[in-house]
Amino acid sequence: MTAVVFIHGTGVREPGFSALAGRFSAGVTELRGGLRVVPYYWGGDHGATLAAGGASLPPVSGAGRGPLAPDAGDDTAGWAALYADPYAELVLAAAGAPTAVELPPGSLPPDRHIRARLSALAAEGDGPAAELGPGLTRAVADLVAHPLLAAAAAALASGDLAEVAARCLTARVVAGLLDSDAPLVPDGAARDAVAGRLAAALGSSAPGTERGVRSMALRAVSSAASRAVVRRRRALTEAAHPAAGDVLRYLSRGEAVRAGLSALLAGLEPPVAIVAHSLGGIIALDTLVLTPLPQVRLLVTAGSQAPFLYESGSLPSLEHPTPLPAHVPDWLNLYDPRDLLSYLGAGLFPDRVTDIAVDSRQPFPAAHSAYWTNPEVYRHIVDRLP
Repeated sequence: MTAVVFIHGTGVREPGFSALAGRFSAGVTELRGGLRVVPYYWGGDHGATLAAGGASLPPVSGAGRGPLAPDAGDDTAGWAALYADPYAELVLAAAGAPTAVELPPGSLPPDRHIRARLSALAAEGDGPAAELGPGLTRAVADLVAHPLLAAAAAALASGDLAEVAARCLTARVVAGLLDSDAPLVPDGAARDAVAGRLAAALGSSAPGTERGVRSMALRAVSSAASRAVVRRRRALTEAAHPAAGDVLRYLSRGEAVRAGLSALLAGLEPPVAIVAHSLGGIIALDTLVLTPLPQVRLLVTAGSQAPFLYESGSLPSLEHPTPLPAHVPDWLNLYDPRDLLSYLGAGLFPDRVTDIAVDSRQPFPAAHSAYWTNPEVYRHIVDRLP
């Protein structure tokens, strides 16, 4: 009887682990009977906890105001929303535009003035945003071509439109820096100065930095981003979901969790397969590299960072370019192209790793947790089981 050891990833705790292991067991045994599924729950004994109840975490709210409240002077969440989608305000403004009608003879289109000012701004090149870096010329051209510019112009007063356009252009330039992993990103003061300068050039009569990102349109975006930031921080740092802490604890003190897995595997009759998710795949690979376990005939990883850690010199058990030891079994590595935490192993370990793409049809980060609800995953695993 083949034993399948299932190893969870970061942040999993009871009762979630029992539900996850039960889902995995049902998925794999539905396709092949006679399997013995053996869960390895390391999160309880070896996972990270906030021993002092989170005393290391700064407060997420200022005096007398809620978390990251955009109305109280904290516009960080709003800019985060614009870096993710520089046209967010433009789209929201366009949604409030009146129904388009044919203009009377001699009337000027509502976007005529903003287009004229954008053309004049384009003639100056990247200079008006020099403090931020290159990219303003391209940003202006893309804004001129945006299909919702006319609708936004119909919905907003000219001064408000100028400020929305200025923030859009500023966000596009900064987002370009972030996309290129630029080592230096200007601070908020420089960003706001550019936004104010661009707003004035586009026809705003009020100082652009005075209103910042406080427009009605962006308040909605900012509030949503604020809630997401708080939720994400809780998910990453609270004891119930210590995903980041699990990785750090394992990389610094991983001997105990590997010893526990080795003892479990040594007590199983062959053939044995390991199926491991995320950090579980790192734990499994390190254990197999460091300890010959001949009863293990197959390693399956899903959404694993083990190949990346190896290539970057961070894998505890093996340093690039040292090859996999001969005693490490066949390795099937499942990855979702949308899962930004999944990596490829075949190029690093030729003829030792098989990479197979699976598609959960979920965006990141949901894609990282969707492997065990994807029937395609179970088919690939069962096809390779000894």
